[in-house]
Amino acid sequence: MTTLYESAFAKLNLTLDVLGKRPDGYHDLQSVMQTISVRDDVEIDVGTGKPWKLICSREGIPTDETNLAWKAAKVYCDNLNKNPDGLEIRILKRIPSGAGMGGGSADAAAVLRALNRHYGNPLSILALAELGAQVGSDVPFCVLGGTAMAEGRGEILRKLPDMPDCVFVVCKPAFSVSTPELYRKIDQAAIAQRPDNRAMESALISGDLLKVAQQLCNVFDPVVTQEHLELNYIKSLFHQYGAVGYQMTGSGSAVFAIVSEFEVAAVICNMLKENYPDVFIAKPV
Repeated sequence: MTTLYESAFAKLNLTLDVLGKRPDGYHDLQSVMQTISVRDDVEIDVGTGKPWKLICSREGIPTDETNLAWKAAKVYCDNLNKNPDGLEIRILKRIPSGAGMGGGSADAAAVLRALNRHYGNPLSILALAELGAQVGSDVPFCVLGGTAMAEGRGEILRKLPDMPDCVFVVCKPAFSVSTPELYRKIDQAAIAQRPDNRAMESALISGDLLKVAQQLCNVFDPVVTQEHLELNYIKSLFHQYGAVGYQMTGSGSAVFAIVSEFEVAAVICNMLKENYPDVFIAKPV
């Protein structure tokens, strides 16, 4: 038996635009995405000689074949015709669920990377990301990591220059948002402001943190904030204590701030901890 170890990094959407509904029922997206140092830890025992098993440190997470990490292992073994002779996947969860931070996708991506390494890297990282599209829309980006533009359903990826050095503060309020419901609402809503992805790319190329912060834009943010005004309270704290930019990630409900110094992040974190248990300080990875 061999034990594999892999980190599963959370993601943030610096920009997120919904371009319209596709014939397959999914939506075309355009999003500049960033992995951050908040992470789950994934361990995989290969060759247990027993039926497949998944263990998760957090209650309420599925531990059967509906879990994305299990799906990823199955997709990898089926596509590459590998028989691992029994698998046990263990996930130590730190990424909050229902946050828009890609926790399940990050775990799936970690499984793909770990198995690929175990079998001698038969797939390039981009081929592995392509395989991840069979598991879920955010999995391809989570396989790649760093800073990237994701298009289509999330499977068309293009590497971008690294995020300038900064600190993120991420706050996950108690509520979560139904993603399918949110897509229904966005289909009917008039979108007042869309991200300028070209300007975001230019800001990243120039390495100018203030310019990057000015280009943050997520079309879901106003729709969710309208119904959950506490997001405005969190954002006002971010603003008050010196964040250079802030917004919701993904379909929510986590909101993040970009700050230039750790000391500022620590102050914001302490202010939020009074009301919100899920507050993280993170770096881009």
